[in-house]
Amino acid sequence: MIIERAEVIVTSPDRNFVTLKLTTDDGLTGLGDATLNGRELAVVSYLRDHVVPLLLGRDAARIEDTWQFLYRSAYWRRGPVTMAAIAAVDVALWDIKAKAAGMPLYQLLGGACRSGLLAYGHASGKELPELFDSVREHQEQGFRAIRIQSGVPGLDNIYGIASNARFEANAGVRYDHEPAQRGALPTEEDWDTRSYLRHLPTVFEAVRNEFGPQLPLLHDAHHRLTPIQAARLGRSLEPYDLFWLEDCTPAENQEALRLVRRHTVTPLAIGEVFNTVWDYQQIIREQLIDYVRSAVTHTGGITHLRRVLDFAAQYQIKSGMHGPTDISPVGMAAALHLGLAIHNFGIQEYMPHGAKTNAVFRQTFTWDNGLLHPGEQPGIGVDLDLDEAGKYPYAQAYLPFNRLADGTVHDW
Repeated sequence: MIIERAEVIVTSPDRNFVTLKLTTDDGLTGLGDATLNGRELAVVSYLRDHVVPLLLGRDAARIEDTWQFLYRSAYWRRGPVTMAAIAAVDVALWDIKAKAAGMPLYQLLGGACRSGLLAYGHASGKELPELFDSVREHQEQGFRAIRIQSGVPGLDNIYGIASNARFEANAGVRYDHEPAQRGALPTEEDWDTRSYLRHLPTVFEAVRNEFGPQLPLLHDAHHRLTPIQAARLGRSLEPYDLFWLEDCTPAENQEALRLVRRHTVTPLAIGEVFNTVWDYQQIIREQLIDYVRSAVTHTGGITHLRRVLDFAAQYQIKSGMHGPTDISPVGMAAALHLGLAIHNFGIQEYMPHGAKTNAVFRQTFTWDNGLLHPGEQPGIGVDLDLDEAGKYPYAQAYLPFNRLADGTVHDW
């Protein structure tokens, strides 16, 4: 199976997506997700200008060799742009190989380890009544685990609150996880850590009182805390039995997690912005985390993320793959196949895409009683409608950023 054509397709139905489509000389096609939220065109250039010329004429069946070639021949290794581009190639090749075998991808990865994948949704609200309504809406949609994000008194606009994330280009669409917002400049949000640390335990106390002890609850601190602040938060949330506390400190400082770990038994999920197994080396070996948060899309594809998760399995650390709307349906499908096949699956993040996105990317996965399944179609189970994709050209977009009350730029 020789790669005869490689196309980089940019489309923006509900947000920007970057898709690589490979076609072999015998007519098989494969799709890979290369979306990098708010920096999409960097990966487009990397693929079109540097990677595509290297793919034409290669044997599509040689997945491992292609992965090693793209990683090692560039010399400038790692990083989100490089690893997203490699991931797109890797997933597209797995898609082709599974289609050639006539089976869904998870069968090539060793077969199913479970009947479906537990997923969590994103509930949020500026105040408790709005948050409670959001939790109930997610329960009605079938979610059996829910992430809780709340407004903070005195702060007008912060991460993860859906009512803050309505903007003209996507009028009427509720976002519990912000996509890069369309516009010439990023949106400025505000932040105060002390107010957040005082307020959040009261939110979880109220949620537990309203919804009981059984519902798995998660929370994302989104890299905004110092080690001692994260330790304080983890300890203060212990009475509310969180499934996990996510990204409590900036990812660059991995040693910070030693301090956090010494002071709290709240489970920690880390790695949304990590790109390779080497990013995880210390925190997995020292058992400083409980869940790996990387996405297939940003971590070198199925080939490489499986290496990360196999390494994590030695230390009883589980998967918690990134999966809101900045992962395209192609990347989401790849995550579902991988999650179904690995033994140390933990939970899958899931935020449903909008109707326009689903018309561009036609999917076969199922959602039933809180469980996801990738389906039985050969390959990854996603087809790209090029005519629909062509209706939605790229739109400039940026993720928001934070400033403190004195004007200092803070981690968002």
